Order: sequence, then structure tokens, then C-alpha cells
Amino acid sequence: MIPTIQISEHSSIKLSGSKILYIDPFGIKDELKDADYVFCTHSHYDHFSPDDIKKVSKKNTLLIIPESAREDAETVMEDDKIRLVEPKHYYQLGDIIFETFNAYNIEKAYHKKEKKWVGYLIYMDGVNYYIAGDTDNIEEIQNIKCDIAFIPIGGTYTMDVEEAAKLANTISADTIIPVHYGSIVGKKEDGQRFANLVTNKKVQLMI
Repeated sequence: MIPTIQISEHSSIKLSGSKILYIDPFGIKDELKDADYVFCTHSHYDHFSPDDIKKVSKKNTLLIIPESAREDAETVMEDDKIRLVEPKHYYQLGDIIFETFNAYNIEKAYHKKEKKWVGYLIYMDGVNYYIAGDTDNIEEIQNIKCDIAFIPIGGTYTMDVEEAAKLANTISADTIIPVHYGSIVGKKEDGQRFANLVTNKKVQLMI
């Protein structure tokens, strides 16, 4: 089974396959209540949205979130439904295997390395998905190998179009999907600008 991909807006990703995964749910319109797992990269409002997490969560949904966001997570989920993570670790939850990577700004103060916020490399149904989170083009992620990569391109808080294209051209990925643009930050046309700069890889625009 090849999971289907949906992006509601910004960096809100849904992967539907043998399990239903949401990453940083935000801008969810309906009470879906279908998530097996909710992954949050960090605790900023556009990536950790209690209202949106509640809209997608059902009785047995697990929330995966960085250790530094424990207190935020506890406002949404009971302790036994929370799995805390840190960068540079491997994890397995049932059939879902994932690895965590650093996600931070090099010079800007919006996403500090000491917060230990993360990007995820998630393996499901034979496909590897890399979700970068809010990050610059840092050294720790330049050797990523995956099938599909979700990379922020909006600038201000993350990589801009040019920086993101450099990362896309460096990593080993079949398909690149740009995110984190077109609403809160970045323009809709940034997606096509990004695609024009990426070589030898498929770019899929979903925003």
C-alpha cells in the first residue's frame, strides 16, 4: 500500500496508508478523529495546535513530540498517549519506524538548537518520508536518504527558497514537496520558484 499525501496548509501533512499519520496538524477544517499517530516537530502554534490535534485524534491516538514540549503535550493528551523524543534517535511504535533529526536555525533565534526540536524520517508501507520541521540547511540533515522529503521554503523562520533548493539538490530523495509557505509566511509562487531551482528530482507542489 502506497500512502496518500494531503497538506491542509502551511506544514500540516496527512499520510494515509495502513495507518493514518498527521504531522504538525494545523488548519484542519473538520472533526476527523482518524489519527493513529500525531507527530509534532516543535511547540510553535503553527506546528503544535491543541485544537487541531483534538480534531484529528481518536481514543487511541498517540502523540509524538519533543521532550522539551512535554508540558504542552500534557495539555492535550494523557501521559500514556504521549511519546517524547529527542534528536538523533531511532524509535518504533508498532509497525511505524522513525528516526529523529536536528531542526534548528543557524543564526536566527526562532528555533534554537538547545530546544532539541526535531525533524522526522518516518518509514511506513515501504516508503521513507522525511519531514524537516522548521530548520535551516544544517549539516546534520545534508545526508538524508528518503523517498519523499518535505522541506520548508518560506524563509523568515526557516530556509528560504534558495537555501531549501540547495538542500533538495544535496539530499538523496526521489520526490521533494515544499511546505511552510503560502499562508503564514512565504508566497504561493515560491513553490514554483523552488521547483525551478531543483535539479534531477521530482518536485510536487501541493500548496
